[in-house]
Amino acid sequence: MKAKKMKIKTMRPKIKKEQNSDSIMLRSFLLLITAIIVSFSIITVVAVGHQLLETSRMTSNNIIKSLERTVIDGDRDWKQWRFNSTLNTSTSYVHVRNSRQDAKTKNYYSPDAKSLLKIKPQKFFLIHGLYYRPKIGFLLYNTGHAKGIHYSLWIKLDSQLKILERVIIITAIVLVLTLLTLPLYIRLIAQRLTGPLSQLTKSAEAISVKKTQTTDKLPIPATPTEVKQLAASFNHLLTNLYDKTEKEKIFVSNAAHELRTPIATIQSHVQLIQRHGHDHPEIVQDSLDYIYQEAEQTTKLIEELLTLSRADKMTLTLQKYDISQSLQKLAEEMNLLFPQQIITDIPTKIVITGHQKSIEQILIILLNNASKYSPQDSVIELTLERNSNGLIIKVADQGRGITEQDKKHIFERFYRADDIRGSITGTGLGLAIAQQLALLNHVTLKVANNQTRGTVFSLEFRINF
Repeated sequence: MKAKKMKIKTMRPKIKKEQNSDSIMLRSFLLLITAIIVSFSIITVVAVGHQLLETSRMTSNNIIKSLERTVIDGDRDWKQWRFNSTLNTSTSYVHVRNSRQDAKTKNYYSPDAKSLLKIKPQKFFLIHGLYYRPKIGFLLYNTGHAKGIHYSLWIKLDSQLKILERVIIITAIVLVLTLLTLPLYIRLIAQRLTGPLSQLTKSAEAISVKKTQTTDKLPIPATPTEVKQLAASFNHLLTNLYDKTEKEKIFVSNAAHELRTPIATIQSHVQLIQRHGHDHPEIVQDSLDYIYQEAEQTTKLIEELLTLSRADKMTLTLQKYDISQSLQKLAEEMNLLFPQQIITDIPTKIVITGHQKSIEQILIILLNNASKYSPQDSVIELTLERNSNGLIIKVADQGRGITEQDKKHIFERFYRADDIRGSITGTGLGLAIAQQLALLNHVTLKVANNQTRGTVFSLEFRINF
């Protein structure tokens, strides 16, 4: 068998074009400007050529008209006509055919016309009256007839062609100079536009490779405005991410601390039972009571953590419902659980758009706090008010109140005032949950001092209801 020779085609690697902004802008503008200049040059050359041809055609018509007003019968008549004519006939060649009876010369040729016509000029297609004569060049042909005399006129277009050549040369020089200088100018403009963006990219990469999160921000350029706004937006995003991360760290730390305390208490009581339970059986019940209380507190804390975690991710379906009926029913149920009396001022048949269960959960948190931090013989007010912007639900108590310093932090997770930590049970998550649910319902949760004594929490619905 004959071995077949396999031709191995070597594939040349394709040169991949750069796809950065500078290169794309340079290629696009070069192509655009080149197309514009070439088109403009062609149009200019055609327009100038057409104008020169029309001017020559007008000159030939005037010469023919002038010839038709005279009789040329020889060199003397030709010279006399040339002398009296104001037209430029230096490049004109005339053949006169005189058919009159009294004509001395039947065919007269102006100087050099006979030698010109020894070789017949070839007609140039598309353009009427334009001919080409080897060694002579382009000629414009025209005819006329008067008084039994036929005139054939040929005009050399050398001067017009020289003008056209100059126009072509000038446009070619302009095109070359433009193509040489334009890339530098476009690159300069492109770097001016994309330079700040490249700097932002490098700064962002430098920040992203850092192992620890920092408060570093991107440099904000003065121009262009779009890049300036982009840098400001990125810095705002970085600040939000940093704040969110810091809050998550604090949240994890606080959650670990809150969980560690009851677990440590449970462990200590279990150890106490193990060591002394046989000898002192009376401590077993007390320790079990402590263990149960701490386990119950831990369970509540875990449930609130889960609620808060779900609230961070959930979206609520808002529907219209009767808020008046919901508040009245909630007040009746809570009145059975609290030592304080809940006084209501709720107009009937008020309908809002919201998520009923989550709004009720907010109010339960507010009412529980009002009961927890108020004297047992005081009252809690639950009111519903209309105003020009919408409506407001208020929960007012007559408790110890909240200091201005604490008001800045009460909606933070695990925050509890120093004077109540350890004295009143709680996890510090209730108001954080209420705030998150309020945001999901597009309502505003605010706190203020109650007149004379206590605190007022208000839910503001700034929507049509």
